[in-house]
Amino acid sequence: MSKTSQQNTTTDANGVSVIHTQAHTSGLQQVPQLVPVSPGGGGKAVPPSKQGKKNSFVDRNSDEYRQRRERNNMAVKKSRLKSKQKAQDTLQRVNQLKEENERLEAKIKLLTKELSVLKDLFLEHAHNLADNVQPVGTESTTTNPENNGQ
Repeated sequence: MSKTSQQNTTTDANGVSVIHTQAHTSGLQQVPQLVPVSPGGGGKAVPPSKQGKKNSFVDRNSDEYRQRRERNNMAVKKSRLKSKQKAQDTLQRVNQLKEENERLEAKIKLLTKELSVLKDLFLEHAHNLADNVQPVGTESTTTNPENNGQ
């Protein structure tokens, strides 16, 4: 198996270097690798809608900036309130489940005691029946004086 390869590096419009590798191996397909152009690497990919705005200067005194800040602040407040409400709902649900669990455990104890009492009654009754029943073949024969000698 011969293993020779060639690499071509190109940079696309978004500033991403693509390394194309041509390898002569056992018919395996090569996949292009994406490599960031910046030497530090590890940067986040920027969506096309934000590419032009990356280096633009925003005047903090402009009406547009103030409107954006107000909308953002309102969104943050709404998100925090929603998160707080969700936490409260979860806590309330936890408390409800704890109460239900305590009720069910008390019911289990009550039913276990009731089962024990009924089981003891049944065993006592079964024991009394066993004592009163005589085995077959050991019945005492009584003689009837009227039928005696006939």
